[in-house]
Amino acid sequence: PTAGRITIDSLDLKELALHELKRHVGTVLQENSMYNETVAENIAYGNPHASREEIIRAATQANAHGFIERLPKKYDTLIGERGVRLSGGEKQRVAIARAMLKNPAIVVLDEPTSALDSITETRVQEGLKELMKGRTTLIIAHRLSTVRHANRIIVLDQGGIIGQGSHDELVNTCPTYKEMVDLQIGGFLADE
Repeated sequence: PTAGRITIDSLDLKELALHELKRHVGTVLQENSMYNETVAENIAYGNPHASREEIIRAATQANAHGFIERLPKKYDTLIGERGVRLSGGEKQRVAIARAMLKNPAIVVLDEPTSALDSITETRVQEGLKELMKGRTTLIIAHRLSTVRHANRIIVLDQGGIIGQGSHDELVNTCPTYKEMVDLQIGGFLADE
């Protein structure tokens, strides 16, 4: 931070070595790194020493095991550069499995469902719910379906906080949040 301080379990972030911090943080991004390796190897980037059973358990928790079992070589299927042999939702579920396998204390989700259709988003969100259980989670999102059930939502506008609270609180206290909810629920083609 350029001002103030961020603490994790009372430890100032500035006192932690970067590699130590990275060990405790798992991420699922809008566009995750995928490598021209097998599905299993891509999941194992979360924990290179994981057993096959641990990889399968993480994939199952991430709602990925089903589609992996339908691949030609299952967990030994090569996914191609940037995961080109997988759909967007499949890549997201591999990324969730990777984070599950890492077993981080802190999870950062940065627009994890923004490029997905509604059906795929639901499948990915099931995996995200499993990943978030018992972990501190920071979610960066424009799609309110991704943050709606968060304990605390912080609404930012032009670099400043303009509202914070639960979904229900913000609907009643933050005009910008309420407008986003109305637009996303109504959609731009909704009847007036």
